[in-house]
Amino acid sequence: MANTSTLSREDRKKTKRAARKQRKAEKPLPPRDYARGSKKRKVKKMARGQSKR
Repeated sequence: MANTSTLSREDRKKTKRAARKQRKAEKPLPPRDYARGSKKRKVKKMARGQSKR
């Protein structure tokens, strides 16, 4: 990406967003073959004992 120090804040945002969008278009992620969140560790039981409040 080019040097953005001379640009205003709004222009810098637009430039960075455009660059990010372009990179995403070049290398898209493959679709998932599993449900979102299904690979997260499951919590069996919360800690027993006296409640905080």
